[in-house]
Amino acid sequence: MYSLIISFPNLLKAYYKARSGKRYKRRLQKMEVDFEIRLINIAHYLKNQTYKPKKYHSFLVYEPKRRLISAPAFIDRIIHHAIIQVIEPVFDSQFIPNSFACRRGKGTHYGMLRVADTYKILAQKYQIFYALKCDIKNYFASIDHEILLKLLSETISCPKTVNLLKTIVGSYENLAGRGIPIGNLTSQLFANIYLNELDIYVTENLKEKNYFRYMDDFLILSPDKNYLKKIRKYMATFLENRLKLTLHPHKANIYRADRGVDFVGYFIKKDSTVLRKKTLRRYKKRHKKRLKSLKNHKKKLRETTEEINAEDIRDIINKLKNKLRASRNSLKGFLQYSAYEKLRSGAVKVKGIIIPKIFSGKKSG
Repeated sequence: MYSLIISFPNLLKAYYKARSGKRYKRRLQKMEVDFEIRLINIAHYLKNQTYKPKKYHSFLVYEPKRRLISAPAFIDRIIHHAIIQVIEPVFDSQFIPNSFACRRGKGTHYGMLRVADTYKILAQKYQIFYALKCDIKNYFASIDHEILLKLLSETISCPKTVNLLKTIVGSYENLAGRGIPIGNLTSQLFANIYLNELDIYVTENLKEKNYFRYMDDFLILSPDKNYLKKIRKYMATFLENRLKLTLHPHKANIYRADRGVDFVGYFIKKDSTVLRKKTLRRYKKRHKKRLKSLKNHKKKLRETTEEINAEDIRDIINKLKNKLRASRNSLKGFLQYSAYEKLRSGAVKVKGIIIPKIFSGKKSG
């Protein structure tokens, strides 16, 4: 396994992934000149097991909530991609079907559809049924390094790979021996591996079929309220004893699900599934910001006289176009489950919120 991780083809593929959308940054342009030599040097450090991660660059973001992001150096991102490319398929095959976060072919859209299918079945059988909806208090900051490394080593038998993962896990902590950084590509996989223990406990030990998880948010649907109270206690005990995690005291609630369920940004009912207004407002803000940035960079491209600058600007424009195309397609996918109005301008009106330039603008309807 380790030889695959440090192989030049794997590192080259990892380099291209880490570089994607960032070629216009000057510090990366310097690396472009001799990136092959730099990759050989990375392979040398990894082969000799002398690799040491650089300091993280930390900053705050405020959407959807205030969070501290710790971004790794570019060299470290290459190594993270190289690792994930090799080990992710091994772990992903162990995950349950109803774990949706940061997995190929899954995501919020797929998660919503899975929950909606189960919801409709329960709604046909029961006039009243309930949801247990929970999340973990300070999840990423609470992950125990020792437990995480034990879980990794139970699947990975290669000592060198385990040592490399130990180096990455130990490169960051919120408290002594705890925490993984929001911003690391490896953190997404580590977080899924960690809570896969809960998934297995709930689905295999407790035999619960109507269980769904998106990262540290999880949902169980049942017609029996008392049963959900017992399940909540069992899960809280398991999390504390097995994983040293705590259910969020204000976000581990049982409520009437027949009136609708809020999950992965969508409100699911028997006859409809709609985006939450909060989700729509966040999408609109991000979408308009990208449209404005695209317009500004197109103006810069028209005004620039230097071909080097023009190439950088074209890279940014292509990146923005790709992001806009992907986000538009994602929104259109969800609109098929929601009531909406298509405006002549190409905007779409959903729940009173107007989002510009989603459709071509040729027709109204």
